[in-house]
Amino acid sequence: MRPSWDEYFMRMAYLASTRSTCTRRKVGAVIVKDKRILATGYNGPPKGLAHCDVTGCIREELNVPSGERHELCRGLHAEQNAIIQAAVHGVSIKDATIYVTNHPCVVCAKMLINAEIKEIVYAEGYPDDLAKLILLESNIRVRQFSLPEDEVKKIVGESND
Repeated sequence: MRPSWDEYFMRMAYLASTRSTCTRRKVGAVIVKDKRILATGYNGPPKGLAHCDVTGCIREELNVPSGERHELCRGLHAEQNAIIQAAVHGVSIKDATIYVTNHPCVVCAKMLINAEIKEIVYAEGYPDDLAKLILLESNIRVRQFSLPEDEVKKIVGESND
């Protein structure tokens, strides 16, 4: 049976997340327009810098709760990397849809608004109330689309034991 477009692109977002070296949360994003992939991204440090699984996580060491103090993270978020990838290659993402494994944080929400993304499709929540509020004020359609847990585990390579 063929997957729906939402299933197809969300699976790709989870596949992109497998490239992440973040020790707290692996996130993937896929930007799509007219059923064509424009850019992908996953969370991790800037190009050429040491990865978090090597250096350790500052936020973990300081016991910073999820969704807070983003400036302490040495990595970029998946949405940010996808936006940058599109920009570097001269690809317009205006009026596109982004599929992301987690709801965007407030920093990413502001970037997606200014990038003129028309829709955000996310799988899992994220504890950032300001992000939700800002997106409610925007013209971006936001909706949740989750894959079954066993399917996500297959995509990201986790065993079912």
